[in-house]
Amino acid sequence: MSTTLAITGKGGVGKSTLAALAVRWLGEHGHGPVLAVDADPNTCLDALLGVEAHSTVGGVREEAKVIAQGGMSGGISKQELLDIKIQESLVEADRFDLVAMGRSEGPGCYCYANNVLRGVLGRLADQYPSVVIDNEAGLENLSRRTVQKPDWLLFVADPSARGIITARRLYDLALEMEVAAGAMGVALNRTRDSEDGLARLAGAFEGTPVHLLGAVPENGEVADRDAAGESVFGLDSGNAVYRAAGDIFEKMFSTVEATE
Repeated sequence: MSTTLAITGKGGVGKSTLAALAVRWLGEHGHGPVLAVDADPNTCLDALLGVEAHSTVGGVREEAKVIAQGGMSGGISKQELLDIKIQESLVEADRFDLVAMGRSEGPGCYCYANNVLRGVLGRLADQYPSVVIDNEAGLENLSRRTVQKPDWLLFVADPSARGIITARRLYDLALEMEVAAGAMGVALNRTRDSEDGLARLAGAFEGTPVHLLGAVPENGEVADRDAAGESVFGLDSGNAVYRAAGDIFEKMFSTVEATE
């Protein structure tokens, strides 16, 4: 059975970077191979992982539809054809595979692509010890039950007052939308004063079951690599960001192992 980590937060807090770091850390610490899922229509996780997603769930669905409608499927059912095309679209690497949602049919409509992605995850996830899902900003994918119940739902916040308030609002919204998770946690990203930021974060989540998991510092090397489109695998293992992120992932996955 796989362990699923779903990462969410408002746009611009660095959740995709943390998702990529999670994929790397899990692969390097005996939790791989990892299925990395870019569930944001604005695909960017592939670049952070040093690969390129040439096909997406949205694009594959359109291709399968054209083949089926044109009578070129050779007697294969539409669902079987879709499954084959999804398998072909997987980006394979040493310690992880990547599937990207991409755009769906029609402008602004992601419902069908979400349904397809839900089916894909249901069939693929159990083939991997760990699954990391980089969600779009907000809770759209989770509210549509793209993932039925992740083992961990991680809210990522930046250290600004607005960033912390937004993270708390996302948690409240998750409760309203009945988004289920085995456990929920929150972490600060790009912080200069982790002690002060964590104190304010703890105050915002006081009285909730959300785990305060830690803080990841602001780091020039990470910012430079991101701006240059370079992957997280080029970071030295001693980099402060990688070490801090690793501490967060260790807390989550040791908790999951302890309850199994």
